[in-house]
Amino acid sequence: MCWPCVETITQPPPPCKDFAHASDLMSAIHAFGGFYMAGACYPEGHPESPSLVADVERLKLKADAGAGHFVSQLFFDNGQFYRFLNLARKKGVNKPIEAGVMPIVRPEQIERTISLSSASLPSAFTKMVSRYAHDATAFYDAGIDYAITQIRDLIESGADGIHLYAMNNPEVARRVQEGVADLLP
Repeated sequence: MCWPCVETITQPPPPCKDFAHASDLMSAIHAFGGFYMAGACYPEGHPESPSLVADVERLKLKADAGAGHFVSQLFFDNGQFYRFLNLARKKGVNKPIEAGVMPIVRPEQIERTISLSSASLPSAFTKMVSRYAHDATAFYDAGIDYAITQIRDLIESGADGIHLYAMNNPEVARRVQEGVADLLP
């Protein structure tokens, strides 16, 4: 180990092994101690999960294993996030859950993003895509506006936080921040 703080670790690391689920890894890390853990969550269910309910049950295991908060996969339909949040709270997950929002600023981002995230596309989003798909500048602006509208709704509805997937694009991040600045402390 070559961490600067290695001298402060007083016990050996847990044995190396494979973990079937993130909650198993989190339990091992939690038992080792000394780390703050954030977990991933999926407002529309993990693609490998048999159902959203089953996925929320796995989320509860992560919370019980020591996750301090969760960051959601990106989504385009706030209704899906609110449904997921309601299920998580009913299951007893009381850790903060940050909503993951990704501004889509180029039409070619859509297919890859959807294939990786399995996020559904609400009609408001598909209408935006159809309307501006052939005008790069207008599409860029419309994609940022869609994300701003989405984030404003989440903040006004009391979201625990927002995780902006800006894809290393500081201009996108700046424009989104400016679009919600009046709602921020």
